[in-house]
Amino acid sequence: MNGIRIFQIDKSILRKSGRFILPVIVLFLVLNASVFSQTKTGTTIGQFLLIEPSARVTGMGNAGVTSYSEAISAYYNPAALGKLFKSDVQFTHNQWLAGIRYDYATLAVKVDESNTLSLSFTSLHSGEIDVRTVEQPLGTGERYTVTNIALGIGYGRRLSDRFSLGLQLNYIQETIWRSSISTFAINIGTLYRISEDGLHIGASISNYGMPARYSGSDLRVRYNHNPDLHGIIDNIPAEIKTDGFPLPIVFRVGIGYPVRVGMNNQVFISVDAYHPNDNTESVSFGAEWRFRNIIFLRSGYQKLFEEDSEVGLTLGFGLQYELFDYDLRFDYAWADHGRLGASQRFTVGFAF
Repeated sequence: MNGIRIFQIDKSILRKSGRFILPVIVLFLVLNASVFSQTKTGTTIGQFLLIEPSARVTGMGNAGVTSYSEAISAYYNPAALGKLFKSDVQFTHNQWLAGIRYDYATLAVKVDESNTLSLSFTSLHSGEIDVRTVEQPLGTGERYTVTNIALGIGYGRRLSDRFSLGLQLNYIQETIWRSSISTFAINIGTLYRISEDGLHIGASISNYGMPARYSGSDLRVRYNHNPDLHGIIDNIPAEIKTDGFPLPIVFRVGIGYPVRVGMNNQVFISVDAYHPNDNTESVSFGAEWRFRNIIFLRSGYQKLFEEDSEVGLTLGFGLQYELFDYDLRFDYAWADHGRLGASQRFTVGFAF
C-alpha cells in the first residue's frame, strides 16, 4: 500500500458541486436567521471566545473567514487548515481592555499534502479584582479572579485545488472566583476558490455547543424554608441551581479577493458578514498591502451596522522573513473600542 486514503472523491464531481456552494451558503444563512430570530445581548457565557486572536486579521477589521495563510486562521474558519502549505506555529498576546490579559497559541501540522491537524490554547485572566458589596462599596478586603481557558483540536482537508473543509472541537472552561462552568463546542467551515488567484468564498459557524450551568462553593447557601418557624428546619445546607447558559454562536460568511499591482505589490481585500445568536448582524471589512511578501500594511473597520457598537477602526502591520527554510513572521494590530479605549495585539510565528 502506498499509504492510507481517508476517502477519495472524483474531481469532476467537485467541479460540478462548486456551482452549488453559493446557494448552500445563502440557504444556511436563512435557516440560521430563523434560529437566531431575536437579540439576546449579554445572555451567553464564554465571551472570551469572541476575542479574535490574529493580529494580522485584526488589522484588517477582523474579516478573516477567507484567510488561510497562517495556522491561527482556523479560529475564523477551520477549513483554512486544508489550505496551509507548511506546518505552522503561532503565539498571540493581547493587551485587552481594563488590564485583562489574553493569550493564544496554536500549532498546525501537515499530515500530508491534503490533510492538516491543529492544536490551540486560549487563556484569559482578569487579575485580582476587589470584592464589593452594597454595604461595603469600597471593598470587603477580599479579592477574586476570572480565569477562562479553551483547548481545541482541529482537522482540515483540501478536497481539491479549490475546495477545502474543516472542523474543530473545543473544550471550554470559565471560572469566576470559586464557581466554574465547562462545556464542549464545535466549529465547522468551508472555503472555496472561484478561480486561481481570484475570488475566495468562505463560511463558518463557531462555538456550536450545549448550554451549561455554573457550579461551585460560591453557590452554596443556608436555606430557611419558613423564617416564621424555629426548629430543626432552620439553616438547611443548600446549593443554588443556575439556569443553563448558551454559548455565543457566530455564523460568518465572507469573500476575499487578491489584486496584484505590478511585480512586487499585492492588495488583499476581505469582507465578512456576521450573524451571532446574542447580538445584531454586522459587516466587517479590511485590506492588506504587501510588498515583496516582506512588508505588510493593514487597515479595516469592524462590526459596521451592529447596534450600539463600540468598535470600529483597526490598523496593523507585519514583517516576514525566510531564514533556513523557516518563514518567520511578526504582526501587530491596534483596534479602537470607543469609550472603552483601544486594544493591541502582537502575534509571532514561523512556518516550517
